[in-house]
Amino acid sequence: MTTAHTTTHNTTPQYPFTAVVGMDDLRLALLLNAVSPAVGGVLVRGEKGTAKSTAVRALSALMPAVDVIGGCRFACAPAAPDPGCPDGPHGTGAVEERPTRMVELPVGASEDRLVGALDIERALSEGVKAFEPGLLADAHRGILYVDEVNLLHDHLVDLLLDAAAMGASYVEREGVSVRHAARFLLVGTMNPEEGELRPQLLDRFGLTVEVAASREPDQRVEVVRRRLAYDADPAGFAAHWAAEEDALRGRITAARELLPAVTLGDAALRQIAATCAAFEVDGMRADIVMARTATALAAWAGRTDVLEEDVRQAALLALPHRRRRNPFDAPGLDEDKLDQTLEEFGADEGTDGDDDPEPDGPDGGPDGGGPDGGGHPPQDGGPEESPLPPEAELPHQQDREAPQPPQAPEKTGQAEQPEPGSAPQGGAAGEKAAVGATEPFKTRRLDVPGLGEGADGRRSRARTAHGRTTGARRPHGALGKLHLSATVQAAAPHQRARGRSGRGLVVRRDDLREAVREGREGNLVLFVVDASGSMAARKRMSAVKGAVLSLLLDAYQRRDKIGLITFRGTGAELALPPTSSVEAGAARLEQLPTGGRTPLSEGLLRAHEVLRVERMRDASRRPLLVVVTDGRATGGPEPVVRAGRAARLLAAEGTASVVVDCEAGPVRLGLAGELARELQGTAITLDELRADSVSALVRTVQGNRKAA
Repeated sequence: MTTAHTTTHNTTPQYPFTAVVGMDDLRLALLLNAVSPAVGGVLVRGEKGTAKSTAVRALSALMPAVDVIGGCRFACAPAAPDPGCPDGPHGTGAVEERPTRMVELPVGASEDRLVGALDIERALSEGVKAFEPGLLADAHRGILYVDEVNLLHDHLVDLLLDAAAMGASYVEREGVSVRHAARFLLVGTMNPEEGELRPQLLDRFGLTVEVAASREPDQRVEVVRRRLAYDADPAGFAAHWAAEEDALRGRITAARELLPAVTLGDAALRQIAATCAAFEVDGMRADIVMARTATALAAWAGRTDVLEEDVRQAALLALPHRRRRNPFDAPGLDEDKLDQTLEEFGADEGTDGDDDPEPDGPDGGPDGGGPDGGGHPPQDGGPEESPLPPEAELPHQQDREAPQPPQAPEKTGQAEQPEPGSAPQGGAAGEKAAVGATEPFKTRRLDVPGLGEGADGRRSRARTAHGRTTGARRPHGALGKLHLSATVQAAAPHQRARGRSGRGLVVRRDDLREAVREGREGNLVLFVVDASGSMAARKRMSAVKGAVLSLLLDAYQRRDKIGLITFRGTGAELALPPTSSVEAGAARLEQLPTGGRTPLSEGLLRAHEVLRVERMRDASRRPLLVVVTDGRATGGPEPVVRAGRAARLLAAEGTASVVVDCEAGPVRLGLAGELARELQGTAITLDELRADSVSALVRTVQGNRKAA
């Protein structure tokens, strides 16, 4: 069974929060949630190895202790116990004080592990609601931390959304239900290269921050020095920072006590509303989160009035993830536009944001980074100086490592003639500069025939934990979804032999049956894109990129993994190893130059190798090969014969495939159709790829596979 980790059970001291170097945005966002949990949590986006998890785990030690009713498994507050608590009614039970819990939700956790489980056997035979609490119960009045939250399965995301919206968790099994309170601070970390979050869950995070490793050598040296010291002697390192931790904990407590006295004036409210309207965020949650964040910023600074600087900082933390319209939009805000909006709606209303003197204290913000540290306005001015040590300024998002320019292809013996209007612009012979893609469009669903058993998704048919019930079976391991009628039918013939005398059934473990359900799975969609000279006409390549971009967007919506192989010149390149990040795929596609010969066989052979490796990593995730080409094969000895052999190799392994025919002009050779026949797949044109063009595309794909 998958287990969870709670920081209070760990005997090794946590890495101190005040010892974290840099990451001003992240530390500020976490501290604001410690001051006001109503802010709604934090989503931390950043590259791997940037201490995201270290900073989040260190927060739990700073949170004030909570009072709970002794013996209650659901952490009911003595002053206001949950009237529907499964352990209630509590009466006048003893009051206990315990540290705030931080519960970690593993990405691979089961549904029962998250929400809890009912003992169905006892419920049927004894009528007893025997309930084993899950992680949501453990996290009540604490922190729920999800590392790699973007990899969380869809059904767990749905449960989190329900609990976050209602403040309660419901467990229902065949008419037997249990409800308990589940109000928690949701903190998640993710690497954007591994995929994006669903918009519904993204909006549930109050704040978002981007983190990146510092490019300053001195700061990197300090990071390594502190980490080595902690690894060598965790207890001694924690003791060294104990005074700073106590001071920060005291400041959080003082800010919490001051929070109810903070006034959010009409002028600040107008700036918040105007800012959200200017950036066209959906709904009203952004306005509410900004208001709560600005209030927490004022309390953190020791003030009772919300200033323009608080509104500005709240916008930088609360809006970037809410202004995205599709997964290809980069998160972030136009700070010039933000300043212009604040100035326009601040001066007219007589706000004192620009005229107000700076708060007391030599440093701005909780981290001592000054007014220019990471773009933060001053946040100090409280009764005490921030205990966090000043650190070097972190680079902004635009300073992160930029994608490398595409490499020029190897020179071939004879460069293809450029098409009219697309003369070479430097680089190797025959290479043309990258062109932009046309606007993406809604595509038809391309799916893998048969019935799979892969991860939940929205593409191909599969046996899943969710979906319509198609049958029953004996459970393998822990009981999943109970099939009630099948269980009763299995137990009924044995009632007399078991001595049944009451109204309830006498149910044994062997009688239990679980439902077999059919839903949809996510697949591995591997794109093999022809970037040779025969595809280099600017209008045609723009249309091809637009089509691939549309398929990438479709893959994102259907919860697929994607990979991208390009071929031109003398070989093929794995431009994007299989990942869940369609954003990365779009970036690689945008940079793609064209030119040179058409090594079709190399592209197909590279696809075969990639699929072989991925099959060893995850045998249950079925692949779908999408080849985007005009079907020509040039370069090397017998290029057409080699391409045919490579295609038959893929077909022999049962790889479902679709060839997107990019051939243009009045005279067509039909080479893409021949390639599709060798692959035992389907050939469609760019126009037929659109959702409103072909009504029987899925049926055609499946029909060709069955005929083979």
